[in-house]
Amino acid sequence: MKKFDYHKLLRILKIVLNVIVTIFVILFFVVVCLQRFSNNRLSFFDYRMFTVISGSMEPKYVIGDVLISKKIDPSDVKVGDTISYLGKEGTFANKVVTHEVVDIEKDADGKYYFHTKGLANVIEDPIVYEDQLYGKVIYKSVILSFIYKIISTNIGLFLFIVIPILYIVGSEILSVMLEKEERRRKIKG
Repeated sequence: MKKFDYHKLLRILKIVLNVIVTIFVILFFVVVCLQRFSNNRLSFFDYRMFTVISGSMEPKYVIGDVLISKKIDPSDVKVGDTISYLGKEGTFANKVVTHEVVDIEKDADGKYYFHTKGLANVIEDPIVYEDQLYGKVIYKSVILSFIYKIISTNIGLFLFIVIPILYIVGSEILSVMLEKEERRRKIKG
């Protein structure tokens, strides 16, 4: 009967945990960088991630919520959909806005334009043309919203970025040191 090797199982579990933590930290970093540095002009397989920064859509979405938007054809947008778009006028200029569609019209060329408004706002936004449309909000990520709300603080950044990186580096150093000690003992013994 063969004896079960718990040390081997622990090493495998540690490697798997390290890989999962590393992948999560890298993916989160890449998504945040794409979002921040491209002003969401880049999408990932027609999906974009947005963070709510105002209370205009309360109570449906609150500040810090992370929303996932999927690119859709302008003809598929319906009244009541929540869309994300790049603002072009006034206080909306060059800002990503996520508001609800209250009316849809077509111009003489057959191009769509949308009337949108934040749920908590009294007045409508400037007209949104189809070329401004990023997509329709399809999902609010509770987990990413929670992480974003925590990570946006200095303590959260430390807990979710710095500590996992230190854990990965520290565990690798410890593994190398333990392997060297184990080899040293085998040579002496």
